[in-house]
Amino acid sequence: MKGYEGWQVIAPSQTEDGLKAILGNPAMIQTYKDGFPDNGRAVPDGAMMAKIDGRKANPASPYAVNVPGALKSLAFMVKDSRRFADSGGWGYGKFEYNAATDTMTPSGTGSGCGYTCHTRVKSRDFVFTNYARR
Repeated sequence: MKGYEGWQVIAPSQTEDGLKAILGNPAMIQTYKDGFPDNGRAVPDGAMMAKIDGRKANPASPYAVNVPGALKSLAFMVKDSRRFADSGGWGYGKFEYNAATDTMTPSGTGSGCGYTCHTRVKSRDFVFTNYARR
């Protein structure tokens, strides 16, 4: 997934323990601009998404706000309906960051490690994230 750092932000996502930036490659961004998921079309092969996880409080802000902080993990989705036919056409990968060694370690094995969770949104071609309108 080289180059994901330059992909456009689809939307932020905040959980109890993290602030995540969901990014999309140009094919994924165009898919959203074309009306996904409301248009009922599947995401095309070649579309990719990345999720960057990490947060910290911003002490300079006059109010409580979380901003991107130390990297915790990276997760990726790539649409390739032939290669990943057994997981709805999507390949998934998640990597945990180890600050001490400055390395990423795979979390789980195989390309379908995220599939089970994403079956909740099968009707949206297995994609949770909505495009943040500009």
